[in-house]
Amino acid sequence: MSPGGKKSRARSPQELCDEIKELLIKSKTKLKSDGTTTKDESISRDLHKIASLAQSFTELRLRSSKKSLLSDFLDQEGVSLWNASGVVRQGSAHDSRVVVAALRLAGFRLMEAGLEPKPDTEALLHILHIASKTGATLSELGHNDTASSVLGCAAKYEEALRNIDDPSGTNHQSRACVTAVYFSTRMEAAWREGNEGLAAFMADKITENDGRLVLLSNHDRETLATKLLDIGKSILRSCYQDSKSASEETKANEAIRWMQKAFSVIEPLDCATNLELAELKRSVLRSLARGYFLSSSQDPENLIRAETALEEVIATIDPSAHNVSSEFQQLRWMKLAVIKRRKAGDTVLLQALQAIIDNLTYSESNLTDVLQELRTLSQYHQLVTSATQYCLHRALQCSWSSDAVERLLISLIFHCSKDDKHDRAIQDLHASFKELDDVEFELLKAPATACITLLWQYGDRHYHAGRWKEAADWFSCGTHSIFTSLGPVSSSKCFRKAALAHLKRKDYAHAGSIIRRCPDTEATTQYVTFLIAVYQAIKSIRNMVHAANFDRKMILLACRLAHDLDMKNLLLNVLKALLETLNFRENVENISEAMALVRCIIRLIVKLLGEPAADLDRLVVALLHHLKIAVTIAESCEQPALLARDVSWLWRTAYNCAIQACSDWEDREDQISDIFDAARRLLELYALHAAVDVDQATYIYLVNASFASASGRVMSFRRLRSQTDSIEPEKYRDLFNEVNQSLQRITKILREDKVSQEDLPRLESSLQILRIFIVETACHLSDWTTVLATVEEASRSDRDSLETYEAFADVLWENKNCPIHVLFTALEATLQACLARGHFSLEKFARWLRAMSIILLTRATDADRSKALGYVDQAIAVMEEHGAAKDGGDLLYPLDERQWLLSTAYNTGLECLHASMVDEAKRWFECSTIICRFVPDGRQRAEKISITYSDLLARYPTR
Repeated sequence: MSPGGKKSRARSPQELCDEIKELLIKSKTKLKSDGTTTKDESISRDLHKIASLAQSFTELRLRSSKKSLLSDFLDQEGVSLWNASGVVRQGSAHDSRVVVAALRLAGFRLMEAGLEPKPDTEALLHILHIASKTGATLSELGHNDTASSVLGCAAKYEEALRNIDDPSGTNHQSRACVTAVYFSTRMEAAWREGNEGLAAFMADKITENDGRLVLLSNHDRETLATKLLDIGKSILRSCYQDSKSASEETKANEAIRWMQKAFSVIEPLDCATNLELAELKRSVLRSLARGYFLSSSQDPENLIRAETALEEVIATIDPSAHNVSSEFQQLRWMKLAVIKRRKAGDTVLLQALQAIIDNLTYSESNLTDVLQELRTLSQYHQLVTSATQYCLHRALQCSWSSDAVERLLISLIFHCSKDDKHDRAIQDLHASFKELDDVEFELLKAPATACITLLWQYGDRHYHAGRWKEAADWFSCGTHSIFTSLGPVSSSKCFRKAALAHLKRKDYAHAGSIIRRCPDTEATTQYVTFLIAVYQAIKSIRNMVHAANFDRKMILLACRLAHDLDMKNLLLNVLKALLETLNFRENVENISEAMALVRCIIRLIVKLLGEPAADLDRLVVALLHHLKIAVTIAESCEQPALLARDVSWLWRTAYNCAIQACSDWEDREDQISDIFDAARRLLELYALHAAVDVDQATYIYLVNASFASASGRVMSFRRLRSQTDSIEPEKYRDLFNEVNQSLQRITKILREDKVSQEDLPRLESSLQILRIFIVETACHLSDWTTVLATVEEASRSDRDSLETYEAFADVLWENKNCPIHVLFTALEATLQACLARGHFSLEKFARWLRAMSIILLTRATDADRSKALGYVDQAIAVMEEHGAAKDGGDLLYPLDERQWLLSTAYNTGLECLHASMVDEAKRWFECSTIICRFVPDGRQRAEKISITYSDLLARYPTR
């Protein structure tokens, strides 16, 4: 509508043509001007207006179905604008795409306006070609609506062209080319608009018509394949950028379909003479390989297709021209990724890695890429070793920098240390060292130090784990000639470390041959030589004892020599060997000599134990072994009086050693207990066979040794229980037997009055602790009979302390499986002990009394209620005496326990009253009234209880 509200008058073709002429003159003037042509927005507006007017002219012409005289003029002007677009595109120094698109649009619309009402084949071919190019140009700029309008017109011309018969086939090729351009333009435009379905439909119309494809020129095929490939690559890129709309595999499969179409278009063409076509074909294959790789999780066969595509690309590479190209090196990396994903064998993987290494241009980053890739293949140990060695060989062959060789060597050493086959790892290292030595490559000090440090580290790791041969091999690697830059000091240290490792595995001959390769001017070398000699001497002593012509005088001479040289370890082994020669079980005459040797050995062991950094594991085992031999000798002697002094020395030594071990040794409770037990057995033998009366102190030591042995085993067992959840019942039974035997042993000594009255209380405390141990172990065995017997035995003793009963109660209270009657017995004994001794914890007393009262009231018998009432009376007596006692601001007799006593007494009284037990109810109410004095607001509570009791009492007749 016009501003005045009137409908605008339709313009005639002549008026439209006149307006077009004016705009054309104006536009051509601007196009001829220099400078800012392509940046002038007014020219684009004028051209778009021309296109709009020309479109209106076309619509009027179509209605009249007569050719206008103005059509030829418009057609000529359209051709002129179209040609001008080419000039502007080629000649402008600025971005001219907007103006070119406007010129093409105006030119197309003018040529369309000048078209015959019924155009022939050539006219249709021309206008369809112009429409396709115009639509493509507009689509590239994002003018999708205008492009769709133009391509919609092109669709009509394509249909008209399709309906024209060409029996002679004169225009077959041109029709095929123009139609392919139209379809590819529609395909691109639809893809840019996001209409993937239409784009795929147009692509199918092109590629599925083999008759049309055959007629296309190589250039047209190349252009079409490029468009198809670009769409496929854009889909493939979205796999990496966005995975929300579709899964990665789905997008990859879609991309594959587009790229397969591109490949089908150019596959029949000969690429040998056309370099651009060959490059396009390689690009299609590369993209196909990526797509196959990404979609391989859905279809594992795609990995084989990807590898085939990559091999086809790699086969086209000219080694002389492209061998160092990063692009083609990337193809080899891609092939390796494909091979890894399809889990190929070691040989195939190694070949792929070797291809990468062969074509590697050395740089820090490239070498780092190779080493990082090898780390991802750590599960293929031998493959990584071979690849690293190959890379090292390549570095030497191609004269890479010394830094590269050093990095590869350190990486190889690190990798070989992970090999589970030690001999193979050492062989691999020696092979690489030899290759470096063959080319006279010498490591600088810094990298050589790094390598030696690694070798020592791995050797020390094996050494501390007790793998002596493996440790020696790693240390020996450090003696290779490639490390000569570090000087003889480094190699000597490696030789010494290797010799010590062989010494540990008792290969003295090998250790000796290695240490002889060190300069004899070094003190450390002489020390290792000395150690080897000592151990060889010890071995010779042992071999000498078992020789056929052995004479004991030889041992005595060796013993004197070791003593003179103060060689304690050698002397110890000599004495052991000498002891083995004495068969004291069959020859009584040798008993005294054997005991003397045992004493010497034990004295020597005790001295060695006192030295810093003593080998406790070995020495403690030796001490226990020879103490056991001493006990055996003493027990088997038919004339024990002859060994009295020896036995006396032995038990004192064992006892003192165990006492010292209690403070010096950690986590060795069992071994300390064994020493105490040996001292106890020797003490018993000494007391049994002594020529004179044994003093009381001896029995005190006997009690202490027996108690200490049992206590140590209990401590060890507690630590074991804290570390593991399941312990065999037999171990509990063994521990119970040992503790019980100790208890019986000490009880017997005390019963026979072997000690003075002054020492009796202290020794009886040992019995109290052993009873606690028995209750603890019996609970784990669920031997409740023993628990009851032990508790009752303690209650019969006047000397058992209150702490003993508290320990009983704590042990049984924590045991969830403890029967009620057992717990009650322990609590009752504890409570009685508390009351008898008058010194106890008010809090614990209250808790125990509460537990016992609950048990008694739960039974609900007259006797049990009466007993419970007695305990409540005891609680009242305690509160009357200690009710006001406080610790800081808190009452020592807990308030919650007082409240519980009050409520329990009151409720029990009610229950008795309802059961017509008026006298008993009266006693309970009296107790509750008394307890009110020890709780807050006691007076008011007592009054309420009294009123309630009186009201209830009135309801029941008294007897």
